[in-house]
Amino acid sequence: MDIAQLTAIVLNHAGDAERFLVAIAGPPAAGKSTLAEMLTEALAERGQPAAVVSMDGFHYDDAVLRARGLLPRKGSPETFDFAGFRVVLERLRSGLADVAIPVFDRSMELSRAGAAIVPKVTRIILIEGNYLLLDEEPWTTLNGLFDFSIYLDRPQEVIEERLQDRWKHLPNGREKMESNDLPNAERVRSRRHPANLVIS
Repeated sequence: MDIAQLTAIVLNHAGDAERFLVAIAGPPAAGKSTLAEMLTEALAERGQPAAVVSMDGFHYDDAVLRARGLLPRKGSPETFDFAGFRVVLERLRSGLADVAIPVFDRSMELSRAGAAIVPKVTRIILIEGNYLLLDEEPWTTLNGLFDFSIYLDRPQEVIEERLQDRWKHLPNGREKMESNDLPNAERVRSRRHPANLVIS
């Protein structure tokens, strides 16, 4: 499926809704951010400006994770501020006001609070993250907040290759991938709600 087809599908489902939330889920390194960016550009070309909200912006800071003994598991469901994420999604869902969102800076491996604004007039919001469809408490409660969901289903070898490239600058990159990212990827695959659209 090319981006033009996907754009048409999203717009068809959005209809004349004043606010339309699209979940883009998948395992680590599946291409969620890239797809969200491409879809945003394609929607803008169709006169439908969209905003992207990344779940990664809700990572707990490393200091918090260290204090909780979770730093080696950074990126697992337990290392995100779920409650804060859900509140922001509910505010976006309402469409009543501009919403400030955090943005994860991968170069520094930390979140910057209030780093972007989703304007009230934005009709289509693309939410991207690993665990949007996770069928585990409390994540399963997100299911009713999305109008449409997309799951990126990538082969294991593709995920591993991309993760190796992501962490090649770290001396323990392979260990990080095998002990954390790949178990997280399997958790995403095996414990998820059905998506409206699966892209293989």
